[in-house]
Amino acid sequence: MAILRAASLLRKPRGMRRVFFLCLGLCLALPASLWAGGGQSLETLVENGGLIVTRNGGIIYEHNADRQFMPASVQKIGTALAAIHILGKDYRFTTRFYLGSDHDLYIRGFGDPLLVSEEVAKIVTALRGRGISTIRNIHVDNSGCQLESGTDGATSTLNPYDAQNSCLAVNFNTINFIKGADGAVRSGEAQTPTIPLMQELAQGLRSGSGRINATATGNQSLRYVGELFVAMFKKQGITVSGKIIQGPVPEGLKPVYEHGSSKSLDEVLTGLLKYSNNFIANQLFLAMGAKEYGWPVTWDKGQRAVTAFYRNELGLSEKDIVVREGSGLSRQNRVTPRAMLAILEAFKPHAGLLPFENNCLRKSGTMTGVYGYGGYFAGERGLDSFVLLLNQAKNNRDQVLELLGAMHDAKGKRKN
Repeated sequence: MAILRAASLLRKPRGMRRVFFLCLGLCLALPASLWAGGGQSLETLVENGGLIVTRNGGIIYEHNADRQFMPASVQKIGTALAAIHILGKDYRFTTRFYLGSDHDLYIRGFGDPLLVSEEVAKIVTALRGRGISTIRNIHVDNSGCQLESGTDGATSTLNPYDAQNSCLAVNFNTINFIKGADGAVRSGEAQTPTIPLMQELAQGLRSGSGRINATATGNQSLRYVGELFVAMFKKQGITVSGKIIQGPVPEGLKPVYEHGSSKSLDEVLTGLLKYSNNFIANQLFLAMGAKEYGWPVTWDKGQRAVTAFYRNELGLSEKDIVVREGSGLSRQNRVTPRAMLAILEAFKPHAGLLPFENNCLRKSGTMTGVYGYGGYFAGERGLDSFVLLLNQAKNNRDQVLELLGAMHDAKGKRKN
């Protein structure tokens, strides 16, 4: 209202106009809680949340900066940062293959999150190039993972974001299918053959296309791996005569081939942040535990590895951040806006991995009652970090972000 009343002074003589611009400058300098965007103030919009906005290396506004909030997928920025430091930019996931004297093939996984159909096709070509033309049984070995429980926060729905983690999994433990009006089911992607599991899981679903969680009705992760490899082998002319068996590689058997993923860590992180992929986040989380504390991986090792990184590299303690898993799915994850700011400041060299939306680089986070953004505005000296964490019923984060952006811009204009 003060700005609206002052605007009437524009119709007054020139000397009065100077008063208007003085008033306008004073209003822009007021705390954010006292000025509004779209008719609402930050105080009205933020019922329970924490905010920080920076400009040129300094905080220009903060609210509840030292209170812990659930971050949802904003946490993936921290997971990516930890992966860069713990695993290293040259890190590549591996999968090992063993061949028994009876032509049984053993597949042992080490958590590759991008073991997708295209990668499986490359593996099959490599195995064929090593003289493998016939296979009896295929053994799938997930012993690299000794997980104490399922992924915290994931439920048994068909939603792809609920896919469970595993040391041996294909296509993010999700299945893309098309179901015709006649009930016939086929693969929904050219690179993936139609397999029995796909047809089985789609039976109770309506016609159409979709991507579903392959671990929803009993964990079908290893069966999925076996059936996909069988189909890919047959596609490339390799005979598979036996069945799929779940179990560890026999002691003393030497690998016939170790496949290093064709994807660099940067490519893994791009997929993680662009698509907010929960499965990728927690495969990285588990891999960090293995790197620091050895195989087999556990959730506890992942928690300890990432927590130690935050403590040793960023000086953050449990009053600043609590990590239960790496994707943000768990409602036990907590972070203060100030801790999130520290993560964002350290992540600046890698900010290009974040999606660019609405004139800022940002990662969103969304769960029931949890709505957030973490990212960067453009400033005179480079990137200016901002944190927006709302733990409330109403999702008005876009309005809040608009106000924070206006505040950031106004601060820059006053300095110019």
